[in-house]
Amino acid sequence: MIKKRDQRETETRKNMRGGDGEVTVRHYFKPEEIKARTRLCAELTLPPGTGIGPHDHVDEDEIYIIQKGKGMMTDGGREFAVETGDAILTGQGASHSIRNTGTEDLRVTAIIIKY
Repeated sequence: MIKKRDQRETETRKNMRGGDGEVTVRHYFKPEEIKARTRLCAELTLPPGTGIGPHDHVDEDEIYIIQKGKGMMTDGGREFAVETGDAILTGQGASHSIRNTGTEDLRVTAIIIKY
């Protein structure tokens, strides 16, 4: 199955997980299209100053792949900088958040996999 960029479903989430601003979610595939136990497979776009607030994933992992931009992430009480090319594995009940600290959009591929 292939989905061209202009065929992908897009939504805007205001104050996502209690974060600042509006995050654009462009779904690569919806969960019902994937046979594996997946809750999210999408590209997230966070404009400068925007963030996704702290949240956890019980019985699931989340993978972030930074496609473009710079930001700060917290994961399990640690805070660290992220930038283009970084890959982050989080979940297993740990709380995490991410925010755009740069001057351009922060573009992230996000995949949530259930146990």
